[in-house]
Amino acid sequence: MAERQSEIVIEKASVNQAPVIASLIMEAMDYDCCQNLAGPDHTLEDFHILMTRLVEEDNSQYSYKNAIVAMTGGEVAGVLVGYEGKDLSELRKAFINGACSMLGQDFSNIADETNENEFYIDSLCVKKEFRGQGIATKLLKHTLKLHKNEPVGLLVDFTHPDAERLYMSLGFKFINETSWAGHKMKHLQWSTK
Repeated sequence: MAERQSEIVIEKASVNQAPVIASLIMEAMDYDCCQNLAGPDHTLEDFHILMTRLVEEDNSQYSYKNAIVAMTGGEVAGVLVGYEGKDLSELRKAFINGACSMLGQDFSNIADETNENEFYIDSLCVKKEFRGQGIATKLLKHTLKLHKNEPVGLLVDFTHPDAERLYMSLGFKFINETSWAGHKMKHLQWSTK
């Protein structure tokens, strides 16, 4: 007899989910990128502590308030973090201050990865054991439905063609090439207009 798969429910994230959300954001960022941001004197564990604190904060680009989670069987299976592009400069201050105080890294001159005219999907990640079940698609469709009256943008790493195919299948279009934290990226955007 086949085992019944648990239902996937998309809901707002909560502060108590911060450690798992931080881990998923780091996976979405790419661990090499995270280590680069942590610097030579700090570990990925140090960076995870910073990211967890940023998820716990109310006014951070990585805040749980900017996240939705896919839940199944009481477990976080995936996360999508997004916010209005016009708010990035204000929201990024928490990362800049945290990286400076906790890691001794100065990112005050980091380039913006979005623009003020779009809702920006900062991070999207599904736990390995839940991949292939359409969870990323559900998180994306939920977000696109909520923001159907404005453009929605994201960056995809050149080394992630499967993710790019998913985005394109949902109607995202190539805008331009860019880079973020040393990674070559494509800026994609979805719009009903």
